[in-house]
Amino acid sequence: MAALTSVYGVLALGLAALGLYGVTSYGVAQRTREIGVRMALGADRLRIIRTVLTGPVRQTLLGLGAGLPLAYLATRLIATQLYEVGQTDPMILTVAAFVLIVAAVVAVVLPALRAAAIEPTKALRGE
Repeated sequence: MAALTSVYGVLALGLAALGLYGVTSYGVAQRTREIGVRMALGADRLRIIRTVLTGPVRQTLLGLGAGLPLAYLATRLIATQLYEVGQTDPMILTVAAFVLIVAAVVAVVLPALRAAAIEPTKALRGE
């Protein structure tokens, strides 16, 4: 049962990362002209990467802020099904939060790098 739950957890994490990648990539594609204008006006690549990363990472942190207290409360409901894990094991919640943050950052790095590589002249020329 634990192995099956772990597989479902990994699949859910992969689907969440894939969805975040897709939404971020679509957002970058929609904002190509804006990014081109910013770069033409002097924004450096690091600033563009930071701009693209800020939204999804902020959403992930807000989700963790809401989800961690709920997960903490939910452990009391499923305490009988936890194997060798205490009801309020902070290490497990910390590791889960860290893995989620890493997955979110990895999912948005590629669209952010793609946004930073936009040629301002091509972005401004047309679509």
